[in-house]
Amino acid sequence: MTVILAPAPPDSDLKPVEGSTTNGVIQILRMRRDPFAFAAAQQAEFGNVSFINAFGQRIVTCRGPVAADQILMNKQKAFANGPAWNFFIGPFFNRGVMLLDFDEHRHHRLILQQAFTPPVLKGYMQAMQPIIAERIKQFPVGDVKLFSEFKALTLDVALEVFMGLELPQAEANRINKAFIETVRASTSIVRKPVPGGRWRKGLRSRKILEEFMMSHIPAKRAAQTPDLFSVLCHAESEEGHRFTDEDVVNHMIFVLMAAHDTSTMTMTQMAYHMAKSPEWQRRAREQSLELGPDLAYDDLSKLTDIDLIMKESLRMCAPVPGQPRMAVKDTEVMGHFIPKGAIVSVPGLTNHYDTEYWKEPFTFDPERFTPERAEDKSHRMAWHPFGGGVHKCIGLYFGQLEIKTIMHHLLRGFEWSVPDDYVMPMDYSALPVPKDKLPVKVRRV
Repeated sequence: MTVILAPAPPDSDLKPVEGSTTNGVIQILRMRRDPFAFAAAQQAEFGNVSFINAFGQRIVTCRGPVAADQILMNKQKAFANGPAWNFFIGPFFNRGVMLLDFDEHRHHRLILQQAFTPPVLKGYMQAMQPIIAERIKQFPVGDVKLFSEFKALTLDVALEVFMGLELPQAEANRINKAFIETVRASTSIVRKPVPGGRWRKGLRSRKILEEFMMSHIPAKRAAQTPDLFSVLCHAESEEGHRFTDEDVVNHMIFVLMAAHDTSTMTMTQMAYHMAKSPEWQRRAREQSLELGPDLAYDDLSKLTDIDLIMKESLRMCAPVPGQPRMAVKDTEVMGHFIPKGAIVSVPGLTNHYDTEYWKEPFTFDPERFTPERAEDKSHRMAWHPFGGGVHKCIGLYFGQLEIKTIMHHLLRGFEWSVPDDYVMPMDYSALPVPKDKLPVKVRRV
């Protein structure tokens, strides 16, 4: 049965947003099982703007780059990040930069940007090179689950480069587990702290991360070191404002989650596609072998094949599958009435498969990003894995730097493969990860 979200104002020519009365749990399970089929079915029945029942809310999905441009660029200031993201992840990533809006967001972001300037990024790269090189030397061969290896490596990089800490393995494992449980909690179907549930585990893990960060703040305040943690403890705005201890903890937890998880997922997708398309793996390896083992900051632009593979992998599996916003006033999207208080979502995961902008979107084809084809330029929001507007991912250049450096070292020393009939099974219940952790056969080259 079709129902509407809210009636459009009688004096307007706007259309109401339509959706189904299907039980929300059923809709969520269908969407998680196959988000592409679910999106296609919704679009066929209701068009580009429709709502679904999810987590006790009606959430409006606004498909396509035109809607993405209107919502993410937010020129009319009709949408806010905080109220929408707070509904999903607020208890776990409280007051992270993505959960702030307007003047407050601008104030915090201006201070945070000091941690991602080109000179600081070069320092991060110098710090991560020996860590990555050493870990790659010890990379396992034979039957390897690449997702697990990438996750361990990106955690090491995050702790060393962002935290300036070298932890005992048991402590590193404890913090890694806390990050995993905190991220997964945000998509709990049961959104109450019931024993054994994701929500309760997330609340407990958030507390672990807070206590861990807070225990290190005195040392970081006392001396300046080149890591992100120290930069945030000492950074000042032009007006002389500094972050409080609570601000530093909130931003560190959010940035570490974003850097750790999104890089891991992107490299997993890249490795999978290079295993399924060995000619691309060969091309990328040959390019890396032309450069020295120690990658300079200026060498990153020379890794053109890795860059194409990365962009296509981000297209085929956006690490953040949806970007929610809340309407802070009555507004419209693509001719549909959006009432104040409604949550809308830009579905990046499925937007990247729009056949109006992408040729054969289910085919892995990195050359679609070459200047000659430039399918990503067909609309400025055709490809938006990092979001857009003032909330565009602040760490996107760090993430690309880390990913390219790791893949460069891995390609120089190893090759990997999967059986011809292998298809990576995906878990879309939170951020998209492989259910089997991507088992591959690794050999030294």
